[in-house]
Amino acid sequence: MSPFTLTFYCALFSLLIPDAVAVTLTSTGGTLTLNEIPYYVPGTPYTTVSTRAFQGLQSVNGLVPVTVVNLAAGNDGLSNLESVLGKFPADDVWNAGFLEAILVKSTGYGTLNSSGTVSLPGANMSSLVLPFTAHGIPPANGPYFLSPKGALYQPYRLYIDFAGAFTQPLIPSSNGSFAALPAALPGIQSPAVGVPSRLYYTKTTSKPLAGVRLGIKDIYDIAGVKTSDGNRAVYGFYPPKTANSVPVQRLIDAGAIIVGKMKTSQFANGETATADWVDYHSPFNPRGDGYQDPSSSSSGPGAGAGAYPWLDLTLGSDTGGSIRGPSQVQGLFGNRPTHGLVSLTGTMPLAPELDTAGFLCRDPTIWKAAGIALYADLPFFTTYPSKIQTISFPLNATTQSSTAILSFLSKLESFLNAKTTPLNLTTAWAASKPASAPASLNTLLNLTYPVLISKQQTRLVRDPFYAAYAAVHDGRLPFVDPAPLVRWAFGDSLPASALTEAQTNKTIFMDWFNTHILLNNTKTCSDSLLLYSAGLSIQYRNEYNPPPRVPFGFSTSRISVFAEVPDVVVPVGEASYRSTITNHTEVLPVTVDILAARGCDGMLFNLALDLTAAGILNVSQSGQTIAGGEILLKRGMVGL
Repeated sequence: MSPFTLTFYCALFSLLIPDAVAVTLTSTGGTLTLNEIPYYVPGTPYTTVSTRAFQGLQSVNGLVPVTVVNLAAGNDGLSNLESVLGKFPADDVWNAGFLEAILVKSTGYGTLNSSGTVSLPGANMSSLVLPFTAHGIPPANGPYFLSPKGALYQPYRLYIDFAGAFTQPLIPSSNGSFAALPAALPGIQSPAVGVPSRLYYTKTTSKPLAGVRLGIKDIYDIAGVKTSDGNRAVYGFYPPKTANSVPVQRLIDAGAIIVGKMKTSQFANGETATADWVDYHSPFNPRGDGYQDPSSSSSGPGAGAGAYPWLDLTLGSDTGGSIRGPSQVQGLFGNRPTHGLVSLTGTMPLAPELDTAGFLCRDPTIWKAAGIALYADLPFFTTYPSKIQTISFPLNATTQSSTAILSFLSKLESFLNAKTTPLNLTTAWAASKPASAPASLNTLLNLTYPVLISKQQTRLVRDPFYAAYAAVHDGRLPFVDPAPLVRWAFGDSLPASALTEAQTNKTIFMDWFNTHILLNNTKTCSDSLLLYSAGLSIQYRNEYNPPPRVPFGFSTSRISVFAEVPDVVVPVGEASYRSTITNHTEVLPVTVDILAARGCDGMLFNLALDLTAAGILNVSQSGQTIAGGEILLKRGMVGL
C-alpha cells in the first residue's frame, strides 16, 4: 500500500471515529425463572462473599440460586438451621429452588454436617451447605443468586399488573434515587412489578415499616423518576425529579420499600372509569364482577391494594374524597387525615387548603404503623368516646348493606359502652350558626369546593405548565382530559375575589363545626365519633355517562374536607347484587366512615386496631371479595 493510500485511510478512519467518542456499556440486569416463578436479577450485586468452590449445581448464566442463613453463636446445629428455614416458605419471593445451596454464617459450621450437605425435612432434596464470609454489606437471611466470582444478588419476584394499577414499576437506584424496573412479563398493557423478599428486613422502632411494600400515587415526586400527574404531556415534558416529596421521604425513612408509582385520575380531579379517562386507562376494581368503577382520584392505589396480596400499603391523596372513595368501593382501610399533619412539598396540588396525604390498606396494623411514620408527633389515645353521632344512617335492616351497617353500629356501641344520637346537620346549623352566616349550609358551601380546586389548580399547576409547554412547542397547548378542563373553565369564569370568598366560607363552617359538633377532649381526644356510610356502590365502568360537570354542592363526605377533621373508612361487611356483566349474583364491600375531632387520627388508628382484635372488624383480603377469593379475571388463566 502506498504512503498516500495509507494516509488517506487513516484520515478517513479518524473522521468516522473521532478521538472524543466513548462507549458506555452498563448492565441493567436480567430475568430468569426458578421453579416457573419469574425473577429480575439486578445488574449490580448486593454484596460479595467468599465460600468454598462447588460444582454440579443448577445455574443460569453462571448464577446459582442460594439461600443465606445467619445462625447465632451457640445455635448453629442442624435443628436450628431447620427452624430458621421453616419460616421461609411463608415468603412469596423465596421458593425451594433456592435450596440448591445454603450459605451459612456460623461460628460452628462443622457441627452441621461434615460432608457439607444436608437433607431438610419437606424439601425433597439434598442441599449443599457452605460457610461464607461477606466482603462489604453482610447479607440478611433470604434468597439470592450467586455468581462464580462470589457476587451475591438480591432477586425481585415479578408480578403482572393485571389490574392496570401502576404507571411505572420501580427499583432502587444509586444515591437514594429510583429507576424504572427494566423487566417485563407477557401480558397486554400489564407491566411487571418487582418485589424483594420480606426476609431481608426486620422491623425496629426506627424502621416500623421495614419490608413493607409501598405503592405511590403518581402525584408525589420520587427522586430519579418523572411525575405524570395522570397526564402524558406532563410526563413527557418535565425531567425526572431530583428529590422525594416529604411524605415519600418519611415513609422511606421508616423502612418502606417503594415498588412503583400508581395511577391517578388526571391532575387528581375526579373522573369516571372509561368515560373520562383518555390519556391512561382507568385501573380495574377487582371486587365483584371486576367491572365496577374503582373511584378516583387515588384509583391505582385503591385497585392495587384490593387486587394484590403482595402489595402491603399504598399512599394516596384526599382533597374531596380521593382516598375515601376508592377505599369504600374496594373495602379497604383508608384515611383522610387532619389537614396539615404532613407537609406536601413535592406533591402536585389541587387546593392546598384541602389537600391531604393518606393511606389505603388492607391491614389496620400496617395502617397504624404507616400513620405513625407519616404524621409526626401524633397523639395515640387509647381511651375512646362514649358518644356516637350518625348522619343519614339506615333506620332498619331491610337490605344486606343496611344490615351490615347497623350490625357494626350495634357492636361498636357495645364495645364503647356508648349511646348513639342521630345528627341532623341542617337543624344543628340553624340552631347555632354564626349570626351573619346564611341560613342554609348549601347556600354557604355550594360553590366552596369547586372554586377552591379550580382557582388554586389553575394558578399552581395549569398556568405554569401551559406557559412552559407553549414556549417549547410554538404556542401549542397540551392535551388535558375533559374533567379538569371543565373545572378549570369554571374557575376562569369567576373573579379573583371568588377564591377569597370560598376560603372565608370554608373557615366559617370549620370554626362552627369544631366548636359545636366534634370537640376535642383531654381524655378521649374527641368528645364523640361521627359515623356515616356510602352504602352499597354499584357503578359499572362500561356504561355511558353524561359529560363531566362542575362538582357543586355540599354533602356528608365534604364535612371532613371543610372542617379539617380526620375521616377514616373501615370495611364492615358485604352485600350482593345481580351483575349485568356476569349475569350472576356477586358481592361488593360495605363500609362505614368514622370522623373525630381535629388531631384525633391516632385515636382512630387505635380504635380500628382494637375493633379488629375484638372481631368487630376484619383484615380485608385481596381478591374478588374482602374475604378473599380468586378475582374473576384470573380464574383459569396462566401467568397472573
